[in-house]
This record gives sequence, structure tokens and C-alpha cells, in this order.
Amino acid sequence: MNMLERDLQEIGTSAVRMLSMVREGLTFARRGLIDADVAAADRAIAGDAAVDALQNQLEQQILTTIARRQPAAKDLRFLGAMLQSLADIERAGDYAVHVARTGAELAGAPPLKKYLDMKRILVVLDEMLEATMRAMVEGDAEAARKALAMDDEIDDLYDQIQRELLTYMMSDPATINAATKLLMVARHLERCGDHVENVNEHVIFWLSGRRI
Repeated sequence: MNMLERDLQEIGTSAVRMLSMVREGLTFARRGLIDADVAAADRAIAGDAAVDALQNQLEQQILTTIARRQPAAKDLRFLGAMLQSLADIERAGDYAVHVARTGAELAGAPPLKKYLDMKRILVVLDEMLEATMRAMVEGDAEAARKALAMDDEIDDLYDQIQRELLTYMMSDPATINAATKLLMVARHLERCGDHVENVNEHVIFWLSGRRI
């Protein structure tokens, strides 16, 4: 393995680790929201600093590799795709933190409703992140396309949650505060899915040379 190949392997491994950290953060955020587990929510919030630190480290490593190794063709596409992906992974992690914080705020009161659709979004996000990690590790464009397609279900669930919560708010003003917070949670989850979708678009560009 030459020095460029070593650098590429290290960068790919670190990018997957960053995705794994975001996935873990979402798991803790889910427990904070669905199970009213404030300690889990706190773990999601605390873990975000490590995601940010890894992003900064990887950005420097990628730029240094481009400058020192002067990669061409697919290797350069890979580095560009990873560099673009970092911001999206970091933002996905930020949205997990927002969900955790709101979950902790809601934990002290009885839930407004069963969080069935929220739970489903979180399941889909977890599957989406798993497929994204596989796409990166294996260079699997088909896995990236499958992950992309999962975002459609998240969007549909988000629309459904919006309609339901607005109905609650119109029928009973006492629900407005909790419903507004849940609307924001749904929005954060939807945006998280969008950023994971972007990562898969970058992966497909790396593997195919074509933008979606």
C-alpha cells in the first residue's frame, strides 16, 4: 500500500466512524424522546463535540492529502466527496442533538400522543445510516441509491405528523406548546434525513462521476 492509498483508507474509515457516531447520537436521542430517558438525551448532546472534532480533523487531513499526494481521477473524486460529506454528517448530528434536547424538555410531562410516526422515522433514519455506511465501506453505489430512496418515506411521515399535530392544536389550545415542540422534532428528523441523503449523493458522485 502506497502513501496515497493509506491516506485514502484512513479518511474513509474516519468518515464511516463519524457516521457511526451520528447514528449512536440518534439512538440516544430516540431514547430521550420516546422513552423520556433524560440521561440518554444528555449522552446524545454530549457526544456532539466528538463529531465536530472529527470533522475538523478530517477536513485538514483531506486538504493535506490533496496538496501532498496530488491524486487524480477517482481518488480525487473520493476526497472531494468525503470533504463535502463532512458538513452534511455534522449537520445530521446537530439535528440529533436538537431532538435530544426537546425530548429532555418533554420528558417531565405525559406525552401528547403516542409517537408512532416519530418512532418510524427514527427506524428509517437508522436503516438509512446503516446503508450509507455500507455504501462508503464497500464502495457500493446500489446501497447508496437504496439509502436515497428511504428519504421519501421520511418526508411522507413528516407530512403526516404535521397534519396530525396541527389538528391537535386547532381542537385544543392547551396542546399548542407540546405540539409545537413535537413539530420541531419532526422537522429536525426530516432535515436529518435530507443531510444523510446528501451524503449518499456525494458517494454516488465518487463512484460514478455523475451528479444526481
